[in-house]
Amino acid sequence: MSDKVKILDTKQIQQKINRLAYQVYENNFFEKELLIVGIDGNGYKVAKLLKEKLIKISEFKINLGKIILNKDKPWEGNPKIDFSEKKFINKTIILVDDVLNSGKTLMYAVKLFLDSPVKKINTVILVDRSHSRFPVKADFVGLTLSTTLQEHIEVDFSVKSKESVYIL
Repeated sequence: MSDKVKILDTKQIQQKINRLAYQVYENNFFEKELLIVGIDGNGYKVAKLLKEKLIKISEFKINLGKIILNKDKPWEGNPKIDFSEKKFINKTIILVDDVLNSGKTLMYAVKLFLDSPVKKINTVILVDRSHSRFPVKADFVGLTLSTTLQEHIEVDFSVKSKESVYIL
């Protein structure tokens, strides 16, 4: 495996989040309320950044939620949401993750909402690797990369104001 190569720095990540927020806003301008749901870990961190930007540019009532599931084996255990079902019934949901690899994690995350009536579900991804094996797509993407199966994308939010995305 090769060394880390930075593909996005903090400023570029902020630019991507900014553009994604405007796309979400433009696609949902008629809504009064949005539920932004991040997949635990970096997906939740991206969701928080998206929420912060949407608060600045829109008048939506915005609720933030988290989905906790095993990203490697999402069918194992019970995926959990940290909010009640009342929060998402007949609402527009913006599902957020950091990297879209095969689509497996996103597919299992969407499944959590399929037993209840929701108005709409949009997906937001910071980096899409274009290796979909599942019938799920990102509606809004910060960066699309064509990578080999051996390469990995790492999103690093460990140091505030030094966020980065690397290809390994």
